[in-house]
Amino acid sequence: MGKEAKTNAMRILEREKVAYTAHEYPHEEGVAVDGVTVAASIGEDPACVYKTLVTQGSSKNYFVFVIPVAKELDLKKAAKAAEEKAVELVHVREVRGGCSPVGMKKQYRTVFDESVLTQQKVYVSGGRIGTQVCCAPADLIRAARAATAKIIF
Repeated sequence: MGKEAKTNAMRILEREKVAYTAHEYPHEEGVAVDGVTVAASIGEDPACVYKTLVTQGSSKNYFVFVIPVAKELDLKKAAKAAEEKAVELVHVREVRGGCSPVGMKKQYRTVFDESVLTQQKVYVSGGRIGTQVCCAPADLIRAARAATAKIIF
């Protein structure tokens, strides 16, 4: 990334010896962009660009689910994967922009949709709006200390 400021996600990927590339996309400062638009901005198929969703379970614990940008989280399947009675999405206002599955201040239980295993490369938020990181799915799952499950419709 040269002299660009690295995000916490990038520092963790480096510490875990995960090869990644960083990609910037145009955005209005502080304004989130939908994932399909991000995929188009970086010239990638939306199937390999994943979004990070934060949920809260019946137990009040938080869970992170990572799914393709053009898909929707199946809350029942997500709850089952989290071993919760139910999970609800946390309102976007409660999640500060650029939420990455790697490098959160606190390690939450993280689950990628199993479709990630069919990708040669996967893009996720680099930890700030306007930045994506790309790496091999297995490396990303390891760095995020995540599991996989069928969690989309």
